[in-house]
Amino acid sequence: VQLQASGGGLVQAGGSLRLFCAASRSIFGISTFTVMGWHRQALGKQRELVAVVDKGGNTVYADSVKGRFTISRDNARDTVTLQMNSTKPEDTAVYYCLGVTNNNNNYWGQGTQVTVSS
Repeated sequence: VQLQASGGGLVQAGGSLRLFCAASRSIFGISTFTVMGWHRQALGKQRELVAVVDKGGNTVYADSVKGRFTISRDNARDTVTLQMNSTKPEDTAVYYCLGVTNNNNNYWGQGTQVTVSS
C-alpha cells in the first residue's frame, strides 16, 4: 500500500490550502489504517505532528495549528484531508501523509511542499 499526497503549493499568509492523501490500494468500505494524519518538516527542523484522526473521528492537533487546520477522513476510501486556513509563514514545510495500521505499521506518503509567503 502506498499513500499519495497532493494539494501543496504557494499561498499568501492568511490564505487557505487543502491537502489530500489517498491509499493507492483501497478496498471500498474497508479502512486499512486505524489512524491517518499529517506530519510536517520545515527546513532544518525535525518532523513534527500536525494532526491525526482515528477511525472513530477522534482528532489530535498540534497546538500551533488548533483552530486553523481541520483534519477529516473517509474511512470507506482510505483518504485523509487537511484543510489549512489562516495560514502563517511558520506553516511552511514539507507535509507528509501518514497511515498507521492496526499492527502499528507506519506508511508515509511522498511529501508535498507548502510555502506560505508573508
